Amino acid sequence: MSTPAERGRPVAPAVLALRRLPNPRLTGIGAGLFAAAVMFVVGCADWLLFDGSSAVFGVLFLPVSALTALWVRPADLVTAPISVPIAFAVGIVPISGGTGGFGGQTMAVVTALAVHAGWLYGGTLVAGLIATVRKIRLMRARQRRMLLAAQTARPAGKPAPAARPAGRRGGRPGGRTPRRPSQR
Repeated sequence: MSTPAERGRPVAPAVLALRRLPNPRLTGIGAGLFAAAVMFVVGCADWLLFDGSSAVFGVLFLPVSALTALWVRPADLVTAPISVPIAFAVGIVPISGGTGGFGGQTMAVVTALAVHAGWLYGGTLVAGLIATVRKIRLMRARQRRMLLAAQTARPAGKPAPAARPAGRRGGRPGGRTPRRPSQR
C-alpha cells in the first residue's frame, strides 16, 4: 500500500515523527495494566521529585491516556476510556497524602479524586475521543474494503444481476404467497 507521500500529497513533519513511534497493540487488560503501572510510577516520581504536585500528575496523565487509547488493539477500543480513570485512581495513591492507616489513606484518595476530577475527566475525554476516532476510521476502512470487494467480484462490463421480485418466492404460480387466516 502506498503512503500519502508516494501518492503526491505532502505529509506534515509531525505526522512523520508520530509514525516513527512504537505502535504496540495491547489487549484491553494489557492497556489497563500499562496505564495503571505508568500512572503509579508517575505518582511515585511526582511524590519524590515534586512533593506530590497535582498539576504535574494531571499533565502527565493526559499523554498516558492518549497512549493507552492509541495502543489498545481495535477489538478492545471500548476498554480505553474505562481503564484510564482506574489508572488515575491507582496513580493518585502515592500523592494523596493520607495518614492514619487504611481508613485515612482511603479518605485521602477519595478526596484527591474529587479535588482533581478535572484532570480525571480530561484524560477520560482524551481517551474516549481517540478511541471513537479510531473506531470510526476502522468502520470506514471496512466499508471501503467491502465496496471494493463487491466491485471486483463482478465483471467490469456487466451490471449487477437484478433481484427477483418479492412475490415470486416459493415457486407458486402467479407469484402470490399464501396468506394466514389472521392476514385476510
